[in-house]
Amino acid sequence: MNSEDASRPPEHVDKGKRRAQEPSERTPLLASSSRTLEEAAEPPDARRRLRATLTTVFLISLSICISFFILAALFAWSYASRASNLDPEHIINHDLVFSGPDKVDVLNITDDGGIWLNVKGRMGMDAGATIGVGSSEDDDFLEKMWKAVGRWGVRTLDRVSVNLTTIRITADYDSSAVLVTVDVPPIEVPLTADPPKDKSWLTKVSTPVLIHPTKNSTLLFHFLKESWHRGTLDVRADVGQAFIRGGSLNAGGWRSKFMGKMSNIKLFVRMKMPSIPGFPPPGRNVPFPSVPDLVKLQSFRVASEDGQLALNATATVVNPAPADFDLTVPSLPFMISLPHEPPIDLASVSTKPFCLAHPKVTVSISGAVLPISTSSFAVLSQFVTRYLSGEPNTILVSSPLLPNLSAEAEFPGPYPRPRLLRNVTIHDMKIRATGSMFLASGTVYARVVLPAGIEVGLDVFRVFPDVLIFDGEVPDTPLELFEHKDHKKHNETAPPEVPLPDPLPEKAFGHIRPDDWLPSVSSPIEPEDGQGIAYEVSAKVVDVPLEVLPGRQKEFSNFVGKVIFGSEGATAGIQGTAAVTVAIEGLPLHGPGRKAGEVVLSGLPFQGSVLVGKKSLFKPKQGSTWKDILHRIRSHIPIQFGPRRLPLEAFQFGVV
Repeated sequence: MNSEDASRPPEHVDKGKRRAQEPSERTPLLASSSRTLEEAAEPPDARRRLRATLTTVFLISLSICISFFILAALFAWSYASRASNLDPEHIINHDLVFSGPDKVDVLNITDDGGIWLNVKGRMGMDAGATIGVGSSEDDDFLEKMWKAVGRWGVRTLDRVSVNLTTIRITADYDSSAVLVTVDVPPIEVPLTADPPKDKSWLTKVSTPVLIHPTKNSTLLFHFLKESWHRGTLDVRADVGQAFIRGGSLNAGGWRSKFMGKMSNIKLFVRMKMPSIPGFPPPGRNVPFPSVPDLVKLQSFRVASEDGQLALNATATVVNPAPADFDLTVPSLPFMISLPHEPPIDLASVSTKPFCLAHPKVTVSISGAVLPISTSSFAVLSQFVTRYLSGEPNTILVSSPLLPNLSAEAEFPGPYPRPRLLRNVTIHDMKIRATGSMFLASGTVYARVVLPAGIEVGLDVFRVFPDVLIFDGEVPDTPLELFEHKDHKKHNETAPPEVPLPDPLPEKAFGHIRPDDWLPSVSSPIEPEDGQGIAYEVSAKVVDVPLEVLPGRQKEFSNFVGKVIFGSEGATAGIQGTAAVTVAIEGLPLHGPGRKAGEVVLSGLPFQGSVLVGKKSLFKPKQGSTWKDILHRIRSHIPIQFGPRRLPLEAFQFGVV
């Protein structure tokens, strides 16, 4: 202790109340602060409680987060597990819904026979049913919560992008029989978590599709016939792989991280065969309608235009598609051929763009006749002859866009059957006897009237008549009785000989058939009202043998008697068939020794009459007098006229 402290008097401690001392110069400034730090060094209970509370909240939050992430991982795992075990067939048949197609537009046809279509329809996928998160009244709380999270995830994902490899469509009975292949560009499939019962939830879609039909027409028609017999189209669709990615096409983001793949997808599809209007419903072993039953030629026009034969036609096609199905087809090229080995290309045509209509589609066609080789002349002549005879022809219809695929169709003959040769008669007809033969001479006249729709320039430059001569007008005998049916034989020297009708027609007594073609001259004339283009044809007949038909000597005698002793002569009916050789303007046919466009038409029936009388042509044979003739009547009996007899070599008679 120092002296200063010792000299200081001891302080008095007043335990009672006293006035606070005023701070002086000697009062410590940090006294209160030191006490505060000392007090803070010892934490109070409230702070300890706060710290404990914060720690608890942190631990609870951490636990909740960990539990949430674990639950989310479990949910994701459960959804992923279900998604990885999806059945493609079940998805396509039940969860993937496509309504339509509502409209199909043919966009283009590729060089290799592919057809680009734009297909419009409505589509959607019930993803809730796919992964099993659709709502149900029987779900408990945990199931409802689990499904609600799943539906929220579907709505958030919204859509997926699907990329398919080539789809092979085969017959269900033979997977190697490929009917068509289909290539679909990547498409977006909208997702729905819990769709309503109707189809209002479907989204409109439009996507291009490339199809390649089989080039094996036999396989295709066999499949259609079998399907028609059974009433269903049973096919198998094979897809190598399907790549699935979340989100829209070519879009990034978190949705694109969801990816999946399905391989070796095989699906059997059964569809009801559509009914065809006007035909029994398919099934029940009903035969498949033929192409001629489905396609009908309504109108046909061929005309000589600009040095070629232009074609225009209208056809109807039965439409088996549903009434709400809309199809737009652009102009399509086709080839018309005649069945032969190999087929003979006859015309190149194309259709005008058209849309489907019900119950039939009307298609307009235009084109031109193609050049035809010399070796095909006979086949073409047969085709034209059958058409002019009112008979149908079989043609082949194909398209250069679908090579090796052709279908038979019927090209009908005109109805009623056209009468090509009309008003046939013989001017200046003379019949004379020489030895035991009778020879006929004269000029044959006829009108050639083309059927409606055939507006071509003609040059009929030779004819070949095959005629029966009747005593009087021709009886009501069908012209077809005299028609030559074998159109396949076209002899360039002379048409094949037509067998005489059996039995012979009533009153027929003579038969005229030249040994060779007769040169003819033709010129256009004014057509009659309502008739087609007309031409007048004439050909001279010089000393053509007239054959008296077997057993018809009496009819011949009666006719000669009418000519000789009748005051007005006698009417001779003529009926038969003719062959003509025509040059058609614009028909691209050329060959050695032929006219351009030369076609032989045979078996053309005709009918007419001619009035035969004496008209000073009855003259005694040179060196004979009528007295000589009357003298010889009693001694020669080749033909008898009642009680009178006359030697035929003593006279000739001709047209009045």
